[in-house]
Amino acid sequence: HGVPLTAEFELDEAAMLAAIGQHRPAILYLAYPNNPTGTLWDAGTITRLIAAQGRQGGLVVMDEAYQPFAAHSWIEVVRADPAAHRHVLVMRTLSKFGLAGVRIGYLGEAALVAEIDKLRPPYNVSVLNAECALFALEHADVFAAQAADIRAQRAQLLAALAALPGVTPHPSQANMILARVPDAARAFAGMRARGVLIKNVSTMHPLLANCLRLTVGTADENAQMLAALQASL
Repeated sequence: HGVPLTAEFELDEAAMLAAIGQHRPAILYLAYPNNPTGTLWDAGTITRLIAAQGRQGGLVVMDEAYQPFAAHSWIEVVRADPAAHRHVLVMRTLSKFGLAGVRIGYLGEAALVAEIDKLRPPYNVSVLNAECALFALEHADVFAAQAADIRAQRAQLLAALAALPGVTPHPSQANMILARVPDAARAFAGMRARGVLIKNVSTMHPLLANCLRLTVGTADENAQMLAALQASL
């Protein structure tokens, strides 16, 4: 059972609490930051949802795939109050380390991981993939520096998008920016014709009407994307 976001792309706390009470879900799944909005949800709202889900015996999964680009991780909250988070799994992935192809991620508390391990098929992670993951983690400082560069470019890109007439960018804590334009289909087609491919998410949900998802790149890539967007509005 999915609960739509508010018009401001925030969690609808009242509707979610009602859904938890009515449907008693086995798993409450939250993307943090969210895709495609790049939103970091309000901490108070998440805390109340986690408590409500725990009271009815369900699990909470916090998907932090985009965490390297965010200002906050829920792992910090879990560490500060582990007793309140025994039913919470915080998932990460190596996809943002440039290793999406190895299909390796990681998540928390040992007791829950042990239960998940019972369902894991044998040899589902190859030795080569495991070595790739270990190599990447041994060079985490390199990836952290790259993520910092992307965060800096994101701030500049947000400001540039906000300056374009008719473009409304949504604040982001991920490596992409959601922007509403006058005509998403026209902008997408125009940008593609100019050699810039972005994602038209305008048909994914009514809340995303005329929205495009723009990936944050290098300064040169962002400049090319901005020029293509401006010419395609």
